[in-house]
Amino acid sequence: MTFDLAVEAMARNVPGTWRVEPFRRHATLVDETNSKRSLPLLSLASTGIIAPRKEEGGMGRQAPSESTIERYWVAHPGNLVVNPMWLIGGGIGVSAVTGAVSPDYRVYRLGPDLHPQYVHHLLRSAPYRDQYRLYTRADTTFDRRVSKENFHPMPLLVPPLEEQRRIADFLDAETARIDRLANARRRHVTLVEEHWESTIYHELTESRTEMVELRRLGVAVTTGPFGTVFNASEYEDGGIPMVNPLHIKNGEIIPDRQHSVSQTTAARLSRHLLRSGDLVVGRKGDLGRAALVSDRQDGWVCGSDCIAVHPSSRLMPKFLAYVLRSQYVRTQLLARSLAATMPSLSEGNLLSLRLPNLDVHSQEAITIRLDAAHDWFVRAVAAMQSQLALLTERRQALITSAVTGQFDVSTASGRGVTDGVQP
Repeated sequence: MTFDLAVEAMARNVPGTWRVEPFRRHATLVDETNSKRSLPLLSLASTGIIAPRKEEGGMGRQAPSESTIERYWVAHPGNLVVNPMWLIGGGIGVSAVTGAVSPDYRVYRLGPDLHPQYVHHLLRSAPYRDQYRLYTRADTTFDRRVSKENFHPMPLLVPPLEEQRRIADFLDAETARIDRLANARRRHVTLVEEHWESTIYHELTESRTEMVELRRLGVAVTTGPFGTVFNASEYEDGGIPMVNPLHIKNGEIIPDRQHSVSQTTAARLSRHLLRSGDLVVGRKGDLGRAALVSDRQDGWVCGSDCIAVHPSSRLMPKFLAYVLRSQYVRTQLLARSLAATMPSLSEGNLLSLRLPNLDVHSQEAITIRLDAAHDWFVRAVAAMQSQLALLTERRQALITSAVTGQFDVSTASGRGVTDGVQP
């Protein structure tokens, strides 16, 4: 039998007691629909967890029509649920609950030679993720769909049933252990972020000085070229970046090659060009995105969904950057938002932000202290993110090793799986 490339080597190296057989030999499509509309609607997360929808009273963010609900597939505990449009992103898992899933999904009843939880881990392992990627043509919704014609003949590793149970029990326990460590790291990241925000708030409120609107501090602002229509010829791959809110990440401007314009277009938009020492603020979406424009970014274009802030001599640019990125100001920005569904900020609302009226010397002293605190914050978060990445890598490696028979889980103690990562 010839197997597809991603699982071919894996299938060759399984233990001699294991079988390698097509998926279709061990699974059948479920054709039971939610015709009485009586079952809870379920969602399939990229983590493989299948659970009742929480939003909008259990209907989800985009509530389906009554007629659509009737066509939802019924999933029972032990059924395999597949989102063929998002297999490459983890859209596959075995259900532990009864409910109804989207008619765009597939539900499979697994045969008696398969332990459902073993199949859950197997089909979410790295080799199978690679296999799904080979089945897709592109990343668009339609092109990334994995067809039945490809999925059904896919090779399945089938150990003896008792060995499947041992593998599943081992992986359930070990992945839960890793997940607890990862959740602890995420909580630590949140605590560090909260500490950083409290540091900024303390620095800005300790002086108990007069609060004044930003406009009174001599600040000028310029909104990007709102309403300007660009011809295809005005864009230039790798040209002069046009900054939009998604390019503002963690206080830095990180552009992409696709959002760039030609030198001629940039000259036409001269009044919207950013200058070193300016700040660029996102005016849509996640309010509070702000970044200081560096010397290297001088001459880049402020996009239509951003506002360029030009500090006066009464404001240190870096001090203002810390202030604008803080929760202290983010709360004000949200309150001044022009729309509830899609938060948006105008020049007037930005200029009405109230800040402490500090002299430049005081701003400089605060900035020095915040620089030191920010360095600690960045190092602490980077260390925890590195540990999270390590846990993710080890989790996937553990699953792959177990479901491909690379080690005997019956003799594995689980020690060493998370070496070097403290709880």
